[in-house]
Amino acid sequence: MSAADAYPRPRRSVLYMPAANARALEKAKTIDADALIFDLEDAVAPDAKEAAREGACAAVASGEYGHRELTIRCNGLDTPWGRDDVAAAGAVAPSAVVIPKVSGAADLAAVAGILEAAGAPDTTRIWAMIETPGGIAKARAIAGFERVDAVVMGTNDMAKELRATITPDRAALVPHLATCLVAAREAGVTALDGVYNDISDAEGFAAVCQQGANLGFDGKTLIHPSQVEPCNDAFSPSFDELDFHRQVIEAFSAAVADGRGVVTVDGKMVENLHVDEARRAIALADAIAQR
Repeated sequence: MSAADAYPRPRRSVLYMPAANARALEKAKTIDADALIFDLEDAVAPDAKEAAREGACAAVASGEYGHRELTIRCNGLDTPWGRDDVAAAGAVAPSAVVIPKVSGAADLAAVAGILEAAGAPDTTRIWAMIETPGGIAKARAIAGFERVDAVVMGTNDMAKELRATITPDRAALVPHLATCLVAAREAGVTALDGVYNDISDAEGFAAVCQQGANLGFDGKTLIHPSQVEPCNDAFSPSFDELDFHRQVIEAFSAAVADGRGVVTVDGKMVENLHVDEARRAIALADAIAQR
């Protein structure tokens, strides 16, 4: 069973925090996100890059963020800051470095080499952002790279690069999101949906969260603390769902003991695949409870 399937830790809500903002770094200690991305890239002006790097690394090393999984989004290796970002992050060993605009395995090999030279342990993984046509085309190689632990959809840049319009139903992006999701599932890594830009549109955000959960994503990247709670709700199994899953496991176990391979629960036919899904949902719920 892969790490993603076993749910060693939930990744429902993954919140970007600007690492140049000391108040934001402090606030992040109280936000109920499953994971944090200390951002050195888009959220940081060029003259603040080095200070942001220092702030992110100090935050990771502090041990003050409780259950939250800590990652650092580095600048691309093609920028003046990218290599130093990855090396500095590797030295403090976050859960992962988040790498923007990954276009293939060669990008990831370069990042892995810098991490190794910095003495990063194997537990410091790579979260690869797929946000360009090249990344979409190489999604399988990206997701399957040895050190990759998650693929992250960069939907804003994806739309820009594709010259697509982001509509409420995201129709133009769904085929590409599905391509990346298939690659993640084949590789057994986490798949994270992209951000929602309008923090004032709670109804639209809830709908997109549900769409992402229905597609099969494990969670979603976020840009504001107000998005955390509804995101956690959308990507968590409900009490009713868990009750049904427990009935499925119990009924199927009884059927197997009686020599039957198929059983019905609430009028629905249950097979092995439904039992597997039930166990997966219960494992996720247990991981959330233990968090």
